[in-house]
Amino acid sequence: MIKSWINRKEYPFTPKEFTLPMGTMSYVDEGEGEPIVMIHGNPSWSFEFRELIKHFSKTHRCIAPDHIGFGLSDKPTDWDYLPKQHAENLDDLLELLDLKNITLLVGDWGGPIGLSYVIEHPERIKNIIITNTWMWSAKSDWYYQGFSGFVGGAIGRWLIRKHHFFAGAVLKSIYGDKSKLTPDIHQHFLMPLAKPEERKGNWVFPKQIIAASDWLDELWSQRDLLQGKIKLIAWGMKDIAFWEKELKHWMTHFPDVKVLRFAGAGHFLAEEEPDALIEEITALL
Repeated sequence: MIKSWINRKEYPFTPKEFTLPMGTMSYVDEGEGEPIVMIHGNPSWSFEFRELIKHFSKTHRCIAPDHIGFGLSDKPTDWDYLPKQHAENLDDLLELLDLKNITLLVGDWGGPIGLSYVIEHPERIKNIIITNTWMWSAKSDWYYQGFSGFVGGAIGRWLIRKHHFFAGAVLKSIYGDKSKLTPDIHQHFLMPLAKPEERKGNWVFPKQIIAASDWLDELWSQRDLLQGKIKLIAWGMKDIAFWEKELKHWMTHFPDVKVLRFAGAGHFLAEEEPDALIEEITALL
């Protein structure tokens, strides 16, 4: 259902719905042709990819799901929200759609969630585009230990539930050019999680940066299945969530992949640099 707070010029799509045991997943499915699948992270939703969808749906089938707990999808309070469960939901959706020759774009938690699908179904994937994300254990990294422990801990949960901390303050902090997060655009990230009881996914994801280390290790051990499929790594260099060291980690293990650095951009490239990203994806396609 389209919400009254959505700016229809920004998000002119009519999402479809997919029923799962824990609730209904909303997803955009626009256009025809070879599929481009876009997977978001926290606290985002398919709105993040609106400019890409508007452009590429003229020539391709663009699919962008909202994870359970985010965007226009249901937000059950009695579900665990573990990243592996999100990955299972994505697998169920994409298998139902029976897609082939997929171009997959991932960022943030969309990285391990989306790349998990690649590992399970490499034959369905044609291209992978990596934006600021990771797919390995961070349990030995002090920065992620601190962030995961604070935001995913008792104080972080309280701040998120009572003060909308993640979609408010944290979201602002990861923009490279904060002027691009206008009040209207920001509302589209705040309103899907307007009620405190809708924000469980906000604090579970940060906690899982460390808690899901075994799952992330399992994915990373199968990274060879991504060889030859990752065609582009596009990185916002002002991101305070994923730094240049994470970019270099990707580059070390996938040295032949084209890398683009966006000096003025932060965490969400589809938000901050949609035109440049569209140009690069068009060249790839």
